[in-house]
Amino acid sequence: MAPLPDSFSYAEWNATYNRLSFGVAAMGSATIFFWLQPPNVTKNYRTALTIIGIVTLIATYHYIRIFNSWSEAFTVSSKDGGDYTVQLTGSPFNDGYRYVDWLLTVPLLLIELILVMKLPQAETVSLSTKLGLASTLMVALGYPGEIQEDLSVRWFWRRLSMIPFCYVVFTLTVGLTEATSKQPSSCCRMMRPMGPTITRSGRA
Repeated sequence: MAPLPDSFSYAEWNATYNRLSFGVAAMGSATIFFWLQPPNVTKNYRTALTIIGIVTLIATYHYIRIFNSWSEAFTVSSKDGGDYTVQLTGSPFNDGYRYVDWLLTVPLLLIELILVMKLPQAETVSLSTKLGLASTLMVALGYPGEIQEDLSVRWFWRRLSMIPFCYVVFTLTVGLTEATSKQPSSCCRMMRPMGPTITRSGRA
């Protein structure tokens, strides 16, 4: 549970409220879109398209849970028609939903990436298993550090989670070089920034 300061202005509270609402709408509509598209793509990519729809559905559910938890953690009131004030209700804000979401969606996204690369079946199964397990371990090791207040303990868990993270980045940037080289030039250009993008997202 994330500790919340009792100093949010109405504008700050409302901005977060609207962002979460937008996230629910965006992920929900994306799920519908992805699941309507399989007839329009070749058979080889239908499984990947179904997986991305599952990812956005999971994200929709957790956005709803975070949205509800945010709403329940505060009360908004106005005295005599004046400015709105925001106060804590005493209900905890559960930001653990983020990690539950990542625990499910990050492995699925990596598996989806492997599926669209047209690798031999044995290699596809092997890489999907390795990257799925590594990313699950990465998220699982990150959560204990998230809930610690001691900075040294947080860094301990962060360093541990960086081990599987580095493995994932290495596999995508170096281990898949041969497979990527067999793809069309447009695919190679798309895959080239994958490693740096994942590296930056892991630092965020």
